[in-house]
Amino acid sequence: MRRWLGTCWAGVGLGALLVLVGCQGVTGPITPSKKVSLFNGKDLSGWKLVVSDPNVDTRRVWSVKDGAVRCEGKPTGYMRTLKAYHNYRLHIEWRWPGTPTNSGVLVHTSGPDKVWPRCIECQLQAGSAGDFVLIGGTGITIQGARKQDVSKAYVILPKRQPGSEVTPGQWNTYDIVCYKDTIQCSVNKVLQNEGTRATDTAGWICLQSEGGPVEFRNITLEPVR
Repeated sequence: MRRWLGTCWAGVGLGALLVLVGCQGVTGPITPSKKVSLFNGKDLSGWKLVVSDPNVDTRRVWSVKDGAVRCEGKPTGYMRTLKAYHNYRLHIEWRWPGTPTNSGVLVHTSGPDKVWPRCIECQLQAGSAGDFVLIGGTGITIQGARKQDVSKAYVILPKRQPGSEVTPGQWNTYDIVCYKDTIQCSVNKVLQNEGTRATDTAGWICLQSEGGPVEFRNITLEPVR
C-alpha cells in the first residue's frame, strides 16, 4: 500500500510539474531555424493586443488594411507575439500614413502586460528611429559604457548616425539583430545602434501604439547567419 501511495503521489507531482512547464513553454524561447512571417497580411492571429484603457475595444486600435497592420496610436499599448523568441534577425517595414508621430519595436519583452512592460525598445519615433530605450530596469553596454538605471522608468540611448528615415508616407525598413546578449538595429540599411551585454536576451516582440496612426508590413524572423 505504501509503495502504491508513493507511486501515486509521484505521479501527481510529475503531473503538476508538467502543467507548470507547459504554462511556461516546454522548450522556452524559440530560435528560428528558417525565415518565418509573424504577420499573415490578413488578420492579427498570433498576436495579443494590449491597451492602457480597459474600456477601449482593441479592434478600434489595431486592424488590418490593404495587407498591412494599421495602428491608430491611441490609447497607448502594444500588440505582442504570443511566443517568445531569441537569437533572430527581425525585419519590419513601417510608414506614417499622416503626420509622423511615435511608435517603437519592443524586443525581449517580459512580465505582466502593462504600459510599459520590461523590454528594450528600438525606437520608431519620427526623427529618432534607431534610438534604444531601456524600459523597466533593463540594461545594455554601448561602446564600452554601461547603460542602466533601475530607478528610472526608461533610459534613452541616442542613435549613432544622422537620421536615415525616408519621407513620410513612404515605407521604412527596420532590421534588428538579437544574438545572445547583443542587439543591433539598422534603419533603411544604416546601422544606427549596437549594444552588448544586454540584461535580457529573450522575450516577446511588440509593436507600440503611442501617438498617432502608423502602419506595419512584412514582419519576418530569420536565423542569424
